[in-house]
Amino acid sequence: MIKLLVLDVDGCLTDGKIIYSSDGVESKNFNVKDGLAITSWIRLGGQVAIITGRNSNIVERRANELGIQHLFQGVKDKGTVLQELVESLGIKPYEIAAIGDDFNDYEMLHFVGRSFTPNDAPKDIQDLVDVVLSRKGGDGAVREMIDMIIEQNDQKEQFLSLWIKG
Repeated sequence: MIKLLVLDVDGCLTDGKIIYSSDGVESKNFNVKDGLAITSWIRLGGQVAIITGRNSNIVERRANELGIQHLFQGVKDKGTVLQELVESLGIKPYEIAAIGDDFNDYEMLHFVGRSFTPNDAPKDIQDLVDVVLSRKGGDGAVREMIDMIIEQNDQKEQFLSLWIKG
């Protein structure tokens, strides 16, 4: 059973575009469907970590907004950070699912029990992962991943009961 979701940001939670205004303010687009699935996962008792190579106040704000418990930014070695997190949480790699979209996610994706990538990831990453999603990053790929995990964990009824009364 999957207990921890590990998410990359740029190219997974977003479409990978980084937009700067003329005064240097950064912006990103997040998919509300991903957000609802993440908060539902947490309400079901699951844990979520973001491990990203960049630093961004926007990502910190989004993580706080969604209730994401573990946020690691500016990470150069995602595999090592994930291994340290797993040890601190006392869970096993087979209890982790991760989504990543590029070569800096390779070690992280290789380490986990279930690995996912959006359909616009490079071929080498698509060849590595367990599941190439039908959605692109920032276009509901994280939601698609969570829906699959909820099915595999046999939590569909619990998930629906969070939102559908009766």
